[in-house]
Amino acid sequence: MDIFLQQLINGLVLGSVYALVALGYTMVYGIIELINFAHGEVTMTGALVALSAIGAVALGMPGLPSVLMLAAGLALAIPVCVALGLLIERVAYRPLRNAPRLAPLITAIGVSIILQNLAMLIWGKQYISFPPVLPQGRYEILGAHITDVQIAILILTLLIMLGLILVVQRTRLGRAMRATAQSRQVASLMGVDVNRVIAATFAIGSALAAVAGVMVSAYYGLAHYYMGFMLGLKAFSAAVLGGIGNLGGAMLGGLLLGLIESFGAGYIGDLTGGFLGSNYQDVFAFFVLIAVLVFRPAGLLGVRGVERA
Repeated sequence: MDIFLQQLINGLVLGSVYALVALGYTMVYGIIELINFAHGEVTMTGALVALSAIGAVALGMPGLPSVLMLAAGLALAIPVCVALGLLIERVAYRPLRNAPRLAPLITAIGVSIILQNLAMLIWGKQYISFPPVLPQGRYEILGAHITDVQIAILILTLLIMLGLILVVQRTRLGRAMRATAQSRQVASLMGVDVNRVIAATFAIGSALAAVAGVMVSAYYGLAHYYMGFMLGLKAFSAAVLGGIGNLGGAMLGGLLLGLIESFGAGYIGDLTGGFLGSNYQDVFAFFVLIAVLVFRPAGLLGVRGVERA
């Protein structure tokens, strides 16, 4: 039971990060049917900017409470990522909005590579450690252990998800986003500023990516310029697993992917004597993804539909 509970905690924490990044993918796809493969690099940028800010504040004001240091990192990372997301949408995606689908997809991959190399030039190739400013409390629950960082990730993710649902379902912007997702042309005729709605979607997704970047760097204790590639790929897989274009599906897919990785690395690793351990956790996640899509191509919460010409 203690091993099961430990793997459950680890899986939920990891899945929470995947879910936050997956929300950015699914929001953009739901409105303009674009796979923003540069979204993982926006997450990476948020992590590196936040670490740089936290390190600078820790050196300049060492007596500042850790919560304020973390807030300072987020206060810089979020607007930087929002500005980056808006720039990507305006420069790279908006001119290709009516182009064949392959064109913006290739552009997204190109933007991803550009951001990786820019981050390498700014922060270097080395790993950047998370400053020791966060509480290091560790608590035992029925034989399993959970840390202050894990608790903070779970609570913050829950609050963000609830807030996003309220924004989409109860606000004027949310109604405009849902109308644009149904039909950009009809929404425009009804007075919706489609360009503004799409830009707002990129801004919200980029802000979530910044928070997720800080979470994953705090969880693992480090960040580097290439961290966004695999994180983005897994988050995209989580969005597809749950049903891309569906907010609930992105949340469900992220949590499931984290649990699959955690239980796969724990239990299957033990059964194989460590041969298939944590180094193969990516294999478990993508194997289950393939299996789900074979039997339900639209994802767990996706709706089967007919492609319109």
